[in-house]
Amino acid sequence: MAEVIRMPKMSDTMEEGVIASWLKKEGDEVSSGDVLAEVETDKATMELESYQDGVLLHIGVNEKDVVPVDGIIAIIGEKGEDFQHLLNGDSSLQEKPKEEIAVDDPLPKAEIVDTSNINATVIRMPKMSDTMEEGVISSWLKKVGDDVASGDILAEVETDKATMELEAYEDGVLLFTAVEAGSGVAVDGVIAIIGEKGADFQALLDAEAVSPKEEKAQEVIEPKAAEPKTVSESQPIVAPRPQPVPSATPSSVSSNGRIKASPLAKKIAAEKGINLSEVTGTGDGGRIVKRDVEQFTPSQTSVVSEGSTPSISIPPVVGEERSEKVELSQMRKAIAKRLSDSKFTAPHFYLTMEINMDKAIEARKSMNEVAPVKISFNDMVVKAAAAALRQHPNVNVSWMADHMVKHHHIHVGVAVAIPDGLIVPVVRFADNKSLSHISAEIKELAQKAKDKKLQPEEFSGNTFTISNLGMFGIEEFTAIINPPDACILAVSGIKETVIVKDGEMKPGNVMKVTMSCDHRAVDGAVGSSFLKTFKNLLEDPVRILI
Repeated sequence: MAEVIRMPKMSDTMEEGVIASWLKKEGDEVSSGDVLAEVETDKATMELESYQDGVLLHIGVNEKDVVPVDGIIAIIGEKGEDFQHLLNGDSSLQEKPKEEIAVDDPLPKAEIVDTSNINATVIRMPKMSDTMEEGVISSWLKKVGDDVASGDILAEVETDKATMELEAYEDGVLLFTAVEAGSGVAVDGVIAIIGEKGADFQALLDAEAVSPKEEKAQEVIEPKAAEPKTVSESQPIVAPRPQPVPSATPSSVSSNGRIKASPLAKKIAAEKGINLSEVTGTGDGGRIVKRDVEQFTPSQTSVVSEGSTPSISIPPVVGEERSEKVELSQMRKAIAKRLSDSKFTAPHFYLTMEINMDKAIEARKSMNEVAPVKISFNDMVVKAAAAALRQHPNVNVSWMADHMVKHHHIHVGVAVAIPDGLIVPVVRFADNKSLSHISAEIKELAQKAKDKKLQPEEFSGNTFTISNLGMFGIEEFTAIINPPDACILAVSGIKETVIVKDGEMKPGNVMKVTMSCDHRAVDGAVGSSFLKTFKNLLEDPVRILI
């Protein structure tokens, strides 16, 4: 009889898995114990074994596809057996009917306004910053009836970040302004219309009267191929508002004292450190354009007046803005969810303590002369933490939804950084193991973590966690609790400093540790007592062995 193979829950935090690769194909014979596929979980890449004999009748997902826990992966049964009823019975594989839009009372089509023969353009409010939703017309620099040339400044627009110049993109006459100075306009809202003198701009406004909602409703009722727009919509060029200039060549200054220059000219002038007040414009109406700035040669007789600040020429920086989208791995998704839940659910509080590591340094040096493996300071931290947990069992607890669990065994999780994120292999019964044993085990687990070969029992069941960033020279940090643990110990680097002992200043080596505690399960006094014991053990390492 055919059997459905579902995505198993391969870790306590797993919610979905990715089929990394299929090792069997449809039609292959399968025996119990055969590996069907490799599955990438949030912790490691694991093998999916078959638990029965038969033929692989159906593969439900492709390689690299994401499958939720308990989702159908495959079907195994006898050759030629009908398995379709198994698929039909699983709602997760049935194609969901597409939502249909019911139109009981279709909206009447708005009367189409023909604007193809109108030689005019609608000017809209451009989006001048990434957060801008509307702009305010600070002032109009052109009025209805004025001739407008491409590059002329129409108005000043106040955005949420700065006051910018709104520049025309074509020649013509300013036929219409939609708002008065001081009024706000939403992004893409109509600001003005520019066209040939006498053009019927009212027809353009009538065409704009059809609301986006009506247009969208009509598209749903009567889908049709896209048609070219009959109204040209110009997106004005935007340039930052220049600072007031004390003086300028008369021909390049407008009646309100503003230097007339194109945005490109202003940009080039800023890059070259050129004062536009010294440049003579050759554009329309004395406007300074690109060629004027490029051909400008500063006067050799220019002298900085007494008390004034000389201008500084800042060379342009050539670079390319480039970003890329990075898809989240299953591990990164799990880390984000678990740590967010921990940080925003568990009320964290933090306890920091300095530990004199002089004796620990001497002890480590002596132990490594005879130890079968090289013992690290992190190994000593794990052993000291396990010994302190044995003396303070109220720290060796886990917080559940409606109860708390006090553990009589001590399993210490050690955070390990791998390319995909962070994983916490577990040293089980750490208080009963020697330093050499702990050192060898941590090295083996860390290598398995990097190779994605950890088994579920090797990264689950921790009762306390240690995160060590000392190898990166970090002097102090706090860590987010790794649920369901109630505490996590953040271990920093050993720093040589001045220590005051018996009223005398002496050189010494200090290491800071910070313990994050879940206040629902561990109180301040309980956590402090644990840290005091932990400190005493490391400051006199012989006590760890007792």
